[in-house]
Amino acid sequence: MSTVSAPARSAALGTAGDPGTRLLGGPPASEGAEPYDAHLRRLGPLPPDASPADLRLLVHASGLAGRGGGQFPTAVKLDQAARATGGAVGRALVVVNSSEGEPASRKDRVLCELRPHLVLDGAQVAARSVRATEVVLYMHRHGRASRAIESAIAERATAEGAVSVTSGATVRLVDAPRRYVAGETSAVVSYLGGLGALPRRTGVPAAVAGVGGRPTVVGNAETIAHLALVARHGAAWFREVGSPGVPGSTLLTLAGGVVRPGEVVEVLGPATIGELLARHGGLGHLPSAVLVGGYEGTWTDGAAAWGAPLDRAGLSLSGVPLGCGLVAPLATRCCGIAETSRIVRWLAGESAGQCGPCVYGLPAVADLLSELAAGAATRRDLRRLRELTGSVRGRGACGHPTGVAGLVESALDTFAGEVRAHLTGRACVSSGELSGLPLPLRREGSGP
Repeated sequence: MSTVSAPARSAALGTAGDPGTRLLGGPPASEGAEPYDAHLRRLGPLPPDASPADLRLLVHASGLAGRGGGQFPTAVKLDQAARATGGAVGRALVVVNSSEGEPASRKDRVLCELRPHLVLDGAQVAARSVRATEVVLYMHRHGRASRAIESAIAERATAEGAVSVTSGATVRLVDAPRRYVAGETSAVVSYLGGLGALPRRTGVPAAVAGVGGRPTVVGNAETIAHLALVARHGAAWFREVGSPGVPGSTLLTLAGGVVRPGEVVEVLGPATIGELLARHGGLGHLPSAVLVGGYEGTWTDGAAAWGAPLDRAGLSLSGVPLGCGLVAPLATRCCGIAETSRIVRWLAGESAGQCGPCVYGLPAVADLLSELAAGAATRRDLRRLRELTGSVRGRGACGHPTGVAGLVESALDTFAGEVRAHLTGRACVSSGELSGLPLPLRREGSGP
């Protein structure tokens, strides 16, 4: 096992309360949610007189892209919604998507728990930029994040001289279904429209025609929170960190074989995955592999990942997109094939059940991968597994089958040595307790 030396503390990486952090700036996590008065003392109020058009131009100049899988330019969504409304007040809808269906990801929850007023400020900016009078916070209720948001809304309503939470817009919290696919934008729109959380491929953006045909701007909590900082500090300030392709800071969640699974780190300057894992993950050695981008992300060789820059644009170009911001090294005592099998079995049960590739294809993929992990598969089974992943790729009603196929294919390539060992009948058993990759129990009534 190759060892590495821990780097000196880097200003390029920070956790809640560290100097220089942006989204996580303010008090440390141990103090809980930042109160409204402290939030205003630290950042000041939002500019009161910016017009919708001026706000959209500012977001354009910032280059803010969505902090999720697609990295779609936020300004384009705002422009689409503004055009679709025809200038009408109250026609557009803003949705802050904090459902975070990735089981190991915590970045959006942490923002809502610790910096709820920053998220609400960002919703204010988004609403004002498209003349929306309604904001929906789509999140799992009865948790710390939703309690922090509810308390923050109450704080703002009672604060002396406080402006309204979203510039006149009403705010409501909606309990999101606890399903992996329920956080995809089209599923969010479907659920809020009363049709169940059914993700669908559609040629019409939600920002043009979303919930009930209304222009609907959907952004995750991280993206929305960035809007609050852009409005206060400007586009040039925002672009001082990040990269030309994806400006601004980025939140990451650490999972897998790290000292504190679930820790959220803000990337503020040039850094590598290795620096992140050594500084905040406690790794003193090269991991055999790293899962990047979530449970439908990409396994990559540990040595290659170690030196890879933590840059959303660069990682996407290299075929390892950062996605939801999950970075998870494989734990030392875990088998990559067994871990992938465990994840895929869970993902196969998380589909919306609306198309053949999900209903039939994913369970078949999970079965073959389980046989491989148990040392019971043949080379013919391996060929069949490759064929199945190819057949479901790009053929579902949404991107879920494609995401699972990508995960499996990356595992077969990255863990080629383990695959050969398993084909000789050598089974590996991976303990979920050791892996640091959580899989929630399926809840009754949690379907779409």
